[in-house]
Parts: sequence; C-alpha cells; structure tokens
Amino acid sequence: MALGGLFFLIGAILNAAAIHISMLILGRILLGIGVGFANQSVPIYLSEVAPYKYRGTFNVLFQMAITIGILIANLVNFGTSKISGGWGWRVSLGGAAVPALVILVSSMFLSDSPSSLIDRGKKEEAEQLLKKIRGVDNVNAEFNDLVMASEASKKVERPWNNLLFVRKYRPQLVLSLLIPSLQQLTGINVVMFYAPVLFQTLGFKSNASLMSAAITGGVNVGATFISVFCTDKFGRRILFFWGGIFMCIFQTAVAALIGAKFGTTGNATDLPLWFAALVVVCICVFVANFAYSWGPLGWLVPSEISPLEVRSAAQCVTVSMNMFFTFGVAQIFLKMLCGMKFGLFIFFAAFVLIMTVFVYLYVPETKNIPIEEMSQVWREHWYWKKFVADDDAEPKPLGNGFKPAKEIV
Repeated sequence: MALGGLFFLIGAILNAAAIHISMLILGRILLGIGVGFANQSVPIYLSEVAPYKYRGTFNVLFQMAITIGILIANLVNFGTSKISGGWGWRVSLGGAAVPALVILVSSMFLSDSPSSLIDRGKKEEAEQLLKKIRGVDNVNAEFNDLVMASEASKKVERPWNNLLFVRKYRPQLVLSLLIPSLQQLTGINVVMFYAPVLFQTLGFKSNASLMSAAITGGVNVGATFISVFCTDKFGRRILFFWGGIFMCIFQTAVAALIGAKFGTTGNATDLPLWFAALVVVCICVFVANFAYSWGPLGWLVPSEISPLEVRSAAQCVTVSMNMFFTFGVAQIFLKMLCGMKFGLFIFFAAFVLIMTVFVYLYVPETKNIPIEEMSQVWREHWYWKKFVADDDAEPKPLGNGFKPAKEIV
C-alpha cells in the first residue's frame, strides 16, 4: 500500500507539472503502477483482517471509496472547467496527490494482517493483534485455523505453478480470470470515463454533459452504499444475478433510445428535454445496478475464494485482468461508438447476459464462510467438485444457510 501511494504521488506531481507530453505519459504510467499496487494489496488485507461474517461489508467499503473518488473527480473536473487561463487541467491532475498522500501516510500506521504475521513466524504478535481487532480475548479457534492454514501453505511451493497447473486450483484460476474481465465488459468504465464525451455525442451541451457525469457518479456512490448492507445479508450470488438482469435490460433500453433518435447515421437535431432526461435515467439505473453488484463483488469474490498458498498469485491475476480490460475497452470505446452507434450498447448488454448465466452456473455462494474453510465450497459445487475431488480433506456440511450453486432467490 505504501509503495502504491508513493508511485501515485509521484505520478500526480509529474502530471500537474507537465511541460511536455512525455511527462504526462510517464506520470500516467506511475499512476497505473500505484493503482496496481493498491488494488492488489487492499482487497487481500481487508479479507484477512475482517471477521468472516462481515467480510463482504468491509470489501464493499473498498468499492465505495472508489465510487466516492470517481464522484469527487467528476465534481473537480466540473469546477476546474470554469477556470480561465487554460490551467484548470493541472488542478484536476494534481488533485490526485491528495488521496496518494492519504494512502502513503496512513499505510505507515497500519499493522500487518494476522495471517501475514503468522506466515512470517510472528505467532505471538499475530495472536495479540487478532485479539485487538476482534475486541475479545478468546480467539483460539480462529487463531488455530489461521496457523493451520499457514502451515499448509508452507508445504506448497511455487504458488504460480500451482495456480496455473494444479487441478484443484482450477476454480480459483478461472474465476480470477473471468470475473474481472467480465466486470469491465459490462461497459461500466466507458460510461464513467467518457460520460461527458458520451453525453456531448448525444447532444448535451458542454456543462450539461459534465453535470450529467457528476449525476452518474452520485448514483454510483448511493447504490454502492446500499450494497454495504446487502452483501452479507443476502449473499453474493443474488446481487450478481439481479444486478446483471437489470443492467442488461437498461443497456438495451439505452440502445433502443439512441437508435430511435439517431438511427445509424448518428445525426439528430437538438434533444428534447424529456428525451435527454430519459437517457440519463436509463444510464443511471444501469450504473446503480452495477454499483450494488458487479462493482464491489467483482473485487470481493476473487479476494475471498483462494487459499493462502495461492492467494497472492490469484489476486495478482485478478488485478492484471481488470487493468488489462479497463485499458483495452477504454482505448477502443470511441472507435466502437463511431462505428457501431447504438449497437455498442447491445454489444455490452450481450456480455452482461453472458456473465449473468456464468454466475448462475459457476459462481458459488461464499457468504458467511471463513476463508480458511473456502475449499469446502468447491467440493459441494455441481461442476467444480470434479476438480477438487482428489483433495484429502473430508467433506463437511456448510453452515452458512446457502446452497452454494443454487441460491438465487
């Protein structure tokens, strides 16, 4: 986390002080490295320190912080666009130094997770820390589980080799690859990144497009806040499933509205107020359904499904796939919008439908299951059990009240 904050701080300073495009490029590279470090470390840290009953809530707060950051960035951009003299962009880019400093300084006061301390042989320190963060003295059961998980992980060498080639880790590999990839193929980031450009393309005026982007950012924060209370109460699958259904419906609605007004030529007169409002409402409903489902859960589920011996490798895969598809989709979005017109939203809606079916069939429920006992989920799943059937541990019933492969409604 500290390294992530440091890289982000340097990148923000370079961007704000840029006098040549090479400084902007280098600054963006450093920002990307900083984001990569943070996205790798924070979800794992939260999963390891949170009580398993509230693990979902803690990780959703991570996504909520992201959405708040996006909203603040939109508002800052809206404000700096009014600065005369042509230097408002420096304020926007340099503002990234503020959260970078927060991360850098606060990380110096955080202790390592109990799992990390145990893994490095500091068992007494880990036990005291566990008592501190749980607020009770009797942590023997959880502490023993952590010690056993650490000892088991030390018997396994070459985590990357195991994740990629050992059969019993196939579920973790597949979900670490597909969940972040499908998360970006919802089209959410092109809506958030290019909202002002998108709304201008639809006929909104400059200030109106920036304000509409700020509105979608506010909706993003509000819906993510709802997810804080729902993830550990209703479970992951039901939010994944219904979020995907409504995202598909409203992306199709956006495509129909744009197609009806613009056709395939892309030409239209000024948008009537009612039509503009309807487009914004549909996009906001799409963003809201992403924000309580695939937004936070796209980070939460991959961070909680892997055993200690492959956890860091699996999270690295998750972050890499997320960043790769974020970059790829962002790079080709404008060309796709010009070429496909309203069909672009049909394209993303099709992927939303695919990933909803994928969740229904292949993503088990992980609500209320300690990370150290997550392997039992795969043994009870209709498909993944064939990959972990050779594991030595005997199956035992899960006590979370869910049927891992079936619970949707």
